[in-house]
Amino acid sequence: MNYAEIKKYDIANGEGVRVSLFVSGCTRHCKNCFNRVAWDFSYGNPFTNKVQEELIEALAPDYIAGLSLLGGDPFEPSNQEGLLPFVEEVKARFPHKTIWCYTGYTYEDGALMEHEANCAHTRRLISLLDVLVDGPFIEALKDIRLKFRGSSNQRVIDVQASLKAGHAVLYLK
Repeated sequence: MNYAEIKKYDIANGEGVRVSLFVSGCTRHCKNCFNRVAWDFSYGNPFTNKVQEELIEALAPDYIAGLSLLGGDPFEPSNQEGLLPFVEEVKARFPHKTIWCYTGYTYEDGALMEHEANCAHTRRLISLLDVLVDGPFIEALKDIRLKFRGSSNQRVIDVQASLKAGHAVLYLK
């Protein structure tokens, strides 16, 4: 897996000051995507153990609220495979920090609605998240007043509450 960018002090992609990892690779290609350069799976740099340790170190300070995963799309199957061990490590080391994830796929019943995004890692990766911002960016539904999302079709989902309820529970309306 490659990554396009790392932001160690991000205040736009989740609540509080966050460490954000933008993975490379997305097959959805939403019209007017804000991060087209990251559609290419080979864009950026390899997501090595050294990079993972750098991110773990950046997450350590008390003022860092958590980790945000963006892209590209973290839920492309090849990205899930690369992210799962890292997210497990983050959750183990920092159980009180939140993990947010942005995907163009749609959450449904503990997995993703689109079959091409579901793989052996999907349910486990979702189970480690606190918040999932789901759905493709749709230019016609763009609204700059929305918090943490670009278009009104996208949802900000409380993953842990959703897993308990058996259906999507919104974190933000």
